[in-house]
Amino acid sequence: MVWWWTFFTIFILAMLALDLGVFNRKSHIIKMKEAMLWTAFWVTLALSFGTAIYFLYGHGKAIEYVTAYLIEYSLSIDNLFVFMLIFRFFGVPREFEHKALFWGILLALITRAVFIFAGVALINTFDWVMYIFGAFLIFTGVKMALNKQTEVHPDKNIAIKLLRYIMPVTKKFSGAKFFVVKRGVRYATPMLAVLLALETTDILFAIDSIPAVLAISKDPFIVYTSNVFAILGLRSLFFAISGLMRLFHLLHYGLAGILTFVGVKMLIEDFFHVPVAASLIVIASILLASIVSSVIWPEKEEGEVPPVAMKE
Repeated sequence: MVWWWTFFTIFILAMLALDLGVFNRKSHIIKMKEAMLWTAFWVTLALSFGTAIYFLYGHGKAIEYVTAYLIEYSLSIDNLFVFMLIFRFFGVPREFEHKALFWGILLALITRAVFIFAGVALINTFDWVMYIFGAFLIFTGVKMALNKQTEVHPDKNIAIKLLRYIMPVTKKFSGAKFFVVKRGVRYATPMLAVLLALETTDILFAIDSIPAVLAISKDPFIVYTSNVFAILGLRSLFFAISGLMRLFHLLHYGLAGILTFVGVKMLIEDFFHVPVAASLIVIASILLASIVSSVIWPEKEEGEVPPVAMKE
């Protein structure tokens, strides 16, 4: 398994280097066609990796991986709207959105690894942690079902407040740079503030998604690789459907149902074991039902989020 970890890490770092250093070396606006091709590429790569797991480690591990990937990817879709609000809040030029998401996702790979290993260690050490995770997921699912509107307040973000306390922040972007030097003084740019907002938001997302994935598999490799492929595909998916986010207006009910189902599964695990294959069918069915329902019963009124100016 050690060589699998080594191969996977080297491969992902090589793909990220190729992405930023070759395909997106120059900042540009990601068009729909390009975004769709990259989305298809990452999904295909993720499923191909699942096929490799099937041949090397068997049917059970492959099902765990696909189920974990589906949970993480579906929960991530709902988070794209939050990214849109963050970009709009800071007024990020469209050609710099890709680079902001790139570095945000790179940091997310590190924080997710910490969260996953900590979660697995807690579960293996204290069995009762599963009940806490299960109850938390049910609470989150109910809260998500009752609260449709997503609010983002980057001006109240502790990390951004700390940044402003440590060093001055310029009012305008300086390309895709995170720092600039003016008259011998180093300034942070709004791009760094955007990166902090994306990363702290992802940490909040991980608090929901990682316990849900741990309900499917307690194998760190399965949990981490499914998370990595999901969040890597998330970036291209953002550009592919950023203009169509309101189409799936009932998706949050489906995600709420998935979180609640996984939470219940964790609570009853000691009394009744739900097979991973059955979990995959239930999760996929809930997700598909919410998407189809959104298309059949479209949202009647579509209000736009008012533009918000960045506070100084």
